[in-house]
Amino acid sequence: MKIAVDFDGTIVEHAYPLIGKEIPFAIETLKRLQKETHCQLILWTVREDYLLEQAVEYCRERGLEFYAVNKNNPEEVSGSRKIVADYYIDDCNLGGLPDWGIIYKMIKEKMTFADYYLNNKAEKKKGFLGFFK
Repeated sequence: MKIAVDFDGTIVEHAYPLIGKEIPFAIETLKRLQKETHCQLILWTVREDYLLEQAVEYCRERGLEFYAVNKNNPEEVSGSRKIVADYYIDDCNLGGLPDWGIIYKMIKEKMTFADYYLNNKAEKKKGFLGFFK
């Protein structure tokens, strides 16, 4: 399984071109998914050159290594930015970035957003689920 992960706004708070504060549980969740599912994580970001190196090093210092960076596999000479993955984790998703605990559960249990919310009784009581029916 391949998972493409954005950096700014997803792993760290938005502060581009600086590196923002780590979003709680982002790196821990990604490392846990790597260990438990043996997924291939691809860092998928608009950062380039030195700014990209900073982001990769930031993650590496925290024990998070990527299968590839801005390309589908490490052997590619240049990435096309058209990343092929099973999951895309990005703060620009419709509806924004879910909590990292929800992201973990969805990937681990192969759930969609609709699956997650339809099975979550607390959300049903809030009336949010009418949208998915």
